[in-house]
Parts: sequence; structure tokens; C-alpha cells
Amino acid sequence: MSALPSLDITRARLLILGAVQGVGFRPTVFKLANDLGLAGWVNNSPQGVTVEIEGTRTSADEFILRLDTAKPPRSSIRSVETAWLAPAGYRGFAIRESETTGPKTTLVMPDIATCPECLTEILDSAGRRYLYPFTNCTHCGPRFTIIDSLPYDRMGTSMRVFEMCPHCRHEYENPSDRRFHAQPIACPDCGPQLQLRDRNADVLCSRHDALLTAAHAIRCGKFVAVKGIGGFHLMADARNQAAVTALRERKHREEKPLAIMAPSLNSIRCECEVSAIEERLLLSPEAPILLLRRRAGSCIAPAVAPGNPALGMMLPSNPLHHLLMRELGFPVVATSANLSGEPICIDNEDCQHRMGGIADLFLVHNRRIVRHVDDSLVRVTLGREMILRRARGYAPLPIHLAQPTRPILATGAHLKNTVALASGHSAFISQHIGDLETVAALDAFERVISDFQRLYEIRPEVVAMDTHPDYLSSQSAQRIAAENRCPAIPVQHHIAHVLSCMAENEIDGPALGVAWDGTGYGLDGTIWGGEFFNIGAGGNIDRYAHFRTFPLPGGEIAIREPRRSALGLLTEVFGKDAYSLDVPPINAFTDAELARLRVMLDHSINSPRTSSAGRLFDVVAALTGIRQRTSFEGQAAMDLESAASDLQSCPPYPFTFADGVIDWAPMIRAIVTEVRQDIAPALISTRFHRTLARIITDVARHSGHTTIVLSGGCFQNERLLSITVTQLRAAGLQPVWHRHVPTNDGGIALGQIAACLRNPNPA
Repeated sequence: MSALPSLDITRARLLILGAVQGVGFRPTVFKLANDLGLAGWVNNSPQGVTVEIEGTRTSADEFILRLDTAKPPRSSIRSVETAWLAPAGYRGFAIRESETTGPKTTLVMPDIATCPECLTEILDSAGRRYLYPFTNCTHCGPRFTIIDSLPYDRMGTSMRVFEMCPHCRHEYENPSDRRFHAQPIACPDCGPQLQLRDRNADVLCSRHDALLTAAHAIRCGKFVAVKGIGGFHLMADARNQAAVTALRERKHREEKPLAIMAPSLNSIRCECEVSAIEERLLLSPEAPILLLRRRAGSCIAPAVAPGNPALGMMLPSNPLHHLLMRELGFPVVATSANLSGEPICIDNEDCQHRMGGIADLFLVHNRRIVRHVDDSLVRVTLGREMILRRARGYAPLPIHLAQPTRPILATGAHLKNTVALASGHSAFISQHIGDLETVAALDAFERVISDFQRLYEIRPEVVAMDTHPDYLSSQSAQRIAAENRCPAIPVQHHIAHVLSCMAENEIDGPALGVAWDGTGYGLDGTIWGGEFFNIGAGGNIDRYAHFRTFPLPGGEIAIREPRRSALGLLTEVFGKDAYSLDVPPINAFTDAELARLRVMLDHSINSPRTSSAGRLFDVVAALTGIRQRTSFEGQAAMDLESAASDLQSCPPYPFTFADGVIDWAPMIRAIVTEVRQDIAPALISTRFHRTLARIITDVARHSGHTTIVLSGGCFQNERLLSITVTQLRAAGLQPVWHRHVPTNDGGIALGQIAACLRNPNPA
């Protein structure tokens, strides 16, 4: 019989919520409790981490006070619920088996880049993990891509098939070890292993020899599909113009920039300008692709990012990449292994099948990737990070919701799709899925939705979707709503953009919302994209202003041909005289093409009208002769941004604003005049960007709002965003823009949830 507890002993039960699983939180609790002489236990639960401590009240209070400062660096505590109980007579402190019952509300951690300790270890020839490409600890390694179920324990991950050897078991159970309860723990004796395969799936070599042979192939101009943490990369020598060109041809990716992985920060500095904040992001645990300004004399092949002054650079994020890049010693193209419009490959056999006509060799391993996760894409604007693609390192950490919600599933947009699942105060945004334009992409979209619902065991009571009836995401939303016998709520695309930014910044209103992008289904039957919204506090939203509309001859074809957008707009300004203007977009057509398009425009045949700011970028890019056709979304706008100079003194073009309509006709007349006078495209682009910022500022002043919310794909443009924010601040207004959620359509799902929160009782 155990002795009765002393009367001066107390017991506290703590339920700790937040990012507290997969980050070494239980070992930290264990050590802190032992340091303070407290008995009790800690375990994972589907809600978070539960702790019971027993000892003197002074020691218990000290434990609670020190918990926040002692927590692991990758963890975050959202709340601590404390209950004081009668002593139970515990002896010693233990890490108990995890609980598996109850609602699953704990935060799943993203995959975490290799920590300095593990990197040092794999390069230590005297250590037992020397050159081992699956080394990790509680501070780093795979998380989201290996989790099958919550709570986060080895048996709930794809590591469960690898039985720990005695050495790893000792580390796993040793409270003083860095790998104490590190769930993906492994070593060369008991963990995953590499193989190098050819196109016939025949194994050429294994383990470190596989890595060395793959590196030699890349050095010789070959293409290797490399299986990483969240999927396969296609790798090639980024310095080799012929190799990069051939890779583009095989992958049918004409001009869209390719990502680059460099062996070190110094290597990146040789190719690009790197600021202090950019250095921090490159070296961060998220390790994203970072858009950097290319240096003159860079050794990167022009075919990597044709005509683009920026390069997408990243450092290795896992031991396999570190070892491969250390062996190579030069930058490589590291683009997602997929076909156009399809999700990234994650399975060995599937990659062999889909990439068999592209990759020469396949560097694979035998750890299953549970879900695909691409590399995140970030740029620094106005001195802070701005996530353009939210995936590895960031997903699926939630966005905090200011008000609690019943379960909502949001199916997002058609392009750059993400989905989101909200419950309580959290909106869990999925990893980047992509454009829903292929069967494979739609399958990935439906898998992610099913995966999220299963992982968190949340059944939606509301399904939010885009108002466009033909979007596959909207059609899926209606089916899911019917299956769950709950309402499907349509949310206008551009309203979702603005509400997404407001939700991220925890703003309720009133505010003026500015939503500028390429295209979106408008409530009046036109294609929206240059919108201003009056956002009332808590509820009302109405369209306050928009650009004058113009026709797009050929509809969606005009999105791929800026010259068509230019023709449609020019006919609005110059009438029939537009067809004889001596300007690049008109000259880019044959007489026969112009005749056909004239019939379409004269009779409004397949020529929908648009207010899109994105199409305005296309028009000016075409007028200046920068680009008449595009091979990927936003290419003309990117080229136009790149062409602009840093002149501060050039005045904006004229425009008018009356009765809620911004008329660009005066600006277009001025640009046409300058084009015919051979004014440099750099000056025209600069004036155009400054004009757009002036338009936003003038409309904002007219609205009477002081808070101005900027969202939509156009605000990926660093120049536009910077000039607009500067002008708004100079006018005494408060601009708000995205940081942790993409300003492009990757943020739409969050905006759909925010819209449902403003109308919490849909019919």
C-alpha cells in the first residue's frame, strides 16, 4: 500500500492546446517536471497535450510559469486549461501512452527542415548516422507528410513499418537525448533506404552509392527524379543551358520559371542579391523557395527563368537534399515531378509511370509519403515575408479565427486551389493543390478533402464554394453538401479575396476592400477582376466601384493572348479606328484574323465583358510590345512589372472616376500616343504602375474608409503593392495586405469561411 499524500502536496491537470505534437513538447515537459521535483505524467491526446503534475504548490506554479519559456522552438501554446485536484500519490514522472478518443483539435505540424545538430551529425564520419539521408530528431524532420492519424505517434505514421533497432530505441527512451520520443527516429540499421532505378524500374544500386551515382548523372546533364519529403523533384544542372532546355521540352513547360536548389547560402549569394530578412527565410525551418533578384553575371542558365530578373532559390530542406547538394556543389533545377496540370508524384511506381518519358533515373526510398506537399513560394515585400504558395513548412498550420465557428468546409477556387476546414477558432488550410483542370488534379483535390475530414474527424455542417457554377470545386461542394445534408453556400470570388485578407489580419470592418485579379465570376453576368467593396462592420458588403468593362474576343483564349484583350479594349476607346492603329497588338494579327475578330466584337459573339485589372496588365504589355501571347498565367503582367524602372518622378496617366466606375480611356489614349512616339516600355510600365496606385488611393479617399484591404493576384506584383502602400500611407490611410495566406486564389478558401462567419445561419 502506498503512503497517503502529504497535505501540502497538490495536483494540477493541464490541457495544453496549440502546436504541441511532433515538436518535442512531451520531452520538454518531462525534463521541466523532473527539474522541479514534480511527479505525474504527460501524454498526447487528439486535443493536444495533457499533463498532470503533483508536488508543492510553489513548484507547480513555477512549472506553469516556466512552461511558455521552456517550450521547444517550433511549438506554440494557444491556451492552457488548468484544473487543481486532490493529490493522487504519484511517484516519479512518466510519458504515458497517447489517448486516441475525443475530438481531434490538436495542430498537425508542418514538415520541418533539417536542424543544425542533425546536419552536423550526418557529416560526422565517426557517427553512426554518417551520410544517412533520413536523419531527424524532435526539432526537425517529416511531420505532415507521414501522419496517417492523430495523435502524433509513430504507430500513426508511415514510419510504423520500420522497427527501431536497440540503439534508436535507447535514444527514443532516454530523457536526456535529443531524440527522446522523436517519432520518425531512424538510422542506417533500421530505417528507410535509398535505391537508384532506371526507366525500367530496375535497381542499379542502393544506399549511398545510389546518391553518388545520381549526382554523377546530374553532373553529366541527365535528369533525375528525386523522392524527397513531400514528393519527387526533377533535378538537372541549373548552369547547363542545353540540359534545362531539354528538360522544358520533355516536360512541355515552355517559359514558366523553374525553381533552383543551391548547395549553400554562399552559393545563392553568388547568383542573387540577398537581404538580411531574405537570409533568415532561406535558413528558416520552413526553408521555402524565395524569389530573389538575380545578380549580373549569374551562372544560372537563361532557360531557367527566361527574361525574368528574379530567380526562385531554395536551400536543401532534408538530409537527402543536403547530401546530394554537398556532393554536387552547384545549383540544380528542382522542379516538381509532374505533368502540366497534375499534382506532384509521391509514389515510386506512379512516378516511374508518369515521369518515364522525362527522367533518366529515379532516386527513390521506401518510406511512404502519406500526402503530397509541394515547396512553398515566398517573396519579401515591404520588409516582410509574403507567402505566394503555402505548402511545405507552413501547411497545415491554421489561421486563428476571431470568432468560433461550427464545422465549415471551403472548397476554394478553380486555379491555385486550396481547401480549408474550420472548427472552433481554427481554419485549417490545406497544402497547395493547384489548378483543377485535369482528372489527376481533381482526384488530388478530392483526396485532400477526404484526408482533412478523416485526419481531424470533422464532418462539415456548412460547405462554402465559389459562385461560378462550372468550377469543379463548386460542383464537388454541392455533392459533398448533399452527402452531409447541409447547405452549400456560394461566395463571390472577389468578396472571398477581401474577406480572406481581413480574416488573416483579424479585421472585421468597416473597410474598403480592393480585389484585383485576372478573372472571377461576377454577380452581374460580367467577368470581374477590378473591384472595390464597401465592407460594413460584421455584415453588409456591397460593390463600391470597379473598372470600366471591355470585351474579351474569344473569351478564355484572350487570357492566353494579350493581343486579344488589347483589341477588345482598343475598340472601346477608338471604335472602328482601332483596327487600323499602328500599335504592336494590332500589327500582331493578320488581316484575316482581324476580320474574324471584328465580326465577334461587332455582334458580341463569345466576347464576354470584363472589369479585370489583370487583363489591363495584359493590354499594356501588348501595347508596349512586351508580349502578345503567354504560355502561363500572369506571364504578361510579370514581364510588364520586370520592364518598369525605379523612377519616382514620372507622373501617373489621366483617368476618371464617376458614379462608381473608373474609366481607363484617358490612360489608354495617352499610352497609344506614347507607343507611337517610341517612348520606352520601361517608362510606360512605370507610369502605368503609378497610375494604378493613384486609382486605389483616389477611390479610397472618396470612400471615406481609413482601412484599405488589398487582395487578389495582382498584388503579387511587388512594384504595385509597394507603390500602393506608400501612397495610401502618405494619404493618412491604413493599408492591409496578405502575409501568411496567399493573395492569389490560394487564399480563396479562407475567404469563403470568413463569408460564412459573417452569415452564421445560412438557410
